[in-house]
Amino acid sequence: MRRLLYIVLLAALGCQAFAADQYLDSCMIRVQDGDTIYMAYLHELWVYPPMQFKNKKQEKFYWRTVRDVKKCLPYAKKISKDMAYADQELAKIPDKKARKKWWRAYERSLFKKYEKDFRGMYASQGKMLMKLLDRETNKTSYELIKQYKSKAAADFWQVVAKLFRNNLKDEYDAADKDRITERVINLVEAGQL
Repeated sequence: MRRLLYIVLLAALGCQAFAADQYLDSCMIRVQDGDTIYMAYLHELWVYPPMQFKNKKQEKFYWRTVRDVKKCLPYAKKISKDMAYADQELAKIPDKKARKKWWRAYERSLFKKYEKDFRGMYASQGKMLMKLLDRETNKTSYELIKQYKSKAAADFWQVVAKLFRNNLKDEYDAADKDRITERVINLVEAGQL
């Protein structure tokens, strides 16, 4: 009995040590018919063919995409959660004037929270953030501005974006146009990049 207790204790300590590993979701020990079974659940592992670059420009684009995704993906996830929270809170407020007041206060708090980080971003990272927000929320940047501000504000920012050769109405297309970005996202989320 003592021996079994030591084995279970050592296995539990080993489970704790392995749980710190970034690829391990969870682990458990099960005793079945007198046998101690160690079970571990691992993260998904993405396997892609190696990247074949035709020229230096393509390679530079790929590594810039990796840099931008690593910087912007956490923000896209946080902003998506902030938007879900805002939607829940706005749904609770019946009065339009009170909703507008709450939104202004929340917008100021979000501005304080993210302003410093966003001002330090490159233009390519801003574009990536727009793509990732579309991926996380299933709404284009234009639709988000229209939802939280107004159609006039969305049209104004669309014109500004067009001046800088961008489009707020572009949708994230993981199957075709943004397949390299999707590949990088999968690898970054799995901890492989």
